[in-house]
Amino acid sequence: MKIAIIGGGIGGLCAAVTLQKQGFSVQVFESYATFHPVGAGIGIGSNALQALMEIGVGKDVFANGHALHTQVFQDALGKTLNTIDFTVLKELYGQENITIHRADLHRTFLKALQPNTLHFNKKCISVDQNDTQVTIHFEDGETVSVDLLIAADGINSSIRQQLVPGSVLRYSGYTCWRGITENKGRIDKYTSTELWSTKGRFGMAPMKDELVYWFACINTSARNPQFQHLASQDIGNLFDHFPEVVNNIISTTPPENILHHDISDIKPLLQFVFGRVVLLGDAAHATTPNMGQGAGQAIEDAIVLGNGFKQFEHVDNVLAFYEEKRVARTAKVIRLSRQIGATAQIQFRPLAKVRDFLFPFIPSKLLMERLKFLFDAKLK
Repeated sequence: MKIAIIGGGIGGLCAAVTLQKQGFSVQVFESYATFHPVGAGIGIGSNALQALMEIGVGKDVFANGHALHTQVFQDALGKTLNTIDFTVLKELYGQENITIHRADLHRTFLKALQPNTLHFNKKCISVDQNDTQVTIHFEDGETVSVDLLIAADGINSSIRQQLVPGSVLRYSGYTCWRGITENKGRIDKYTSTELWSTKGRFGMAPMKDELVYWFACINTSARNPQFQHLASQDIGNLFDHFPEVVNNIISTTPPENILHHDISDIKPLLQFVFGRVVLLGDAAHATTPNMGQGAGQAIEDAIVLGNGFKQFEHVDNVLAFYEEKRVARTAKVIRLSRQIGATAQIQFRPLAKVRDFLFPFIPSKLLMERLKFLFDAKLK
C-alpha cells in the first residue's frame, strides 16, 4: 500500500514513523521550502509519551524533555488556588508529563524517518479519489496517486475545507503570546504555574537546559491591530498587575523567541474518514491549548492508525477502527479545553471572585479525576 501524508508537522511525521516501522511505503509532502525549527515549548502528557514508547522514539523525546511534577493555579496576587500532582500519573501509567521544545520533538521524528521520505515545497491544492485511489494535485503542477491519503495539514487544512466546507475556525475570544527565555532561578524546576486575573492569564513552565516556556493571553477581538507586533516590554506591561516575576520573564525574552497568535479551534467533526482520505491532528480536531493536548492528540491519532493496520487486514476496517477510537475522544478534548479557557479568561469581576473563592474547595484528586480520561488512553 502506498500512503501519502500532507503536512510535515508533529502529527504527520509521527504517522510516517509509525507506518514505516510497519513496512508501509510512506511519503510526506510539506508546503514549506525547508525545515523551520520554530515554535515554543509544548507539553507532552504521559498519554502521548506512553504512545511514543510503542514506536521506539519515546526515549529520545523524554531525553529532550523536562519532567513536570506539579501544576499550580494562582490568582492575580500569586495566591495558590489549587494544585495538581502529576507524579500520580507516573505511578498509574509509568510515564511522566514533560515539556519540550517543539523543534526538538520535530527533529526526533525526522531522525526516525527513512531517507527521502520528506518532500518540501509541495503545497497541496486539491484532492480527488475513486474507490481505490486518491490523486493529489500540487501547486507546482505535479500529481501523485496513492492508495491512502493522510491529511495532517493543520488547523487551516485545505483538504478538510474541501471535504467539510463548513469546518471554519472558531475564535476563542482571546489572543496569546508564547515565548522561551532563560530561567535564571525565577521559577521552580519541576512546577508549572498558571495565574488568572480579569485582565489576562499567564502561564510558565520549566524546560530542559534551564529554560522557561511561558504564555500570556488577553481577551480581545480577533486580529486586533493594537496587539500586533508588540515589543517584549510592551507585552510585559499588559501583565504588570501580576507578581513582578511575570513582567520580568516576558520583558527579558528575546523578540525572536516570541510568537503571537489568536487562539481558535474547530467545531468537533462527526467523521475523520472520507473514502480513502483520513484527517489527522489539527486538521481533524484543532483545539485550544488550555489542556496542552494539541500535540498529544495528534500523536495518539498516529499510533491508533498504526495499531489499526496491525489488527485488521482490510483498510476499511482499519479506518472504521480509527474513527471509533478518535472522533468522540478528541471531541471531548475540544469541548473541555474550550470550557477551561472560558473559565480562566473570565473578565467579569464578580464572577471571577466567585471562581477564585470556590476553586480552592475542589479537591486536587477531583481535578485529576476529571482529566483521567486523557491519560487512560485506549490506543488498541
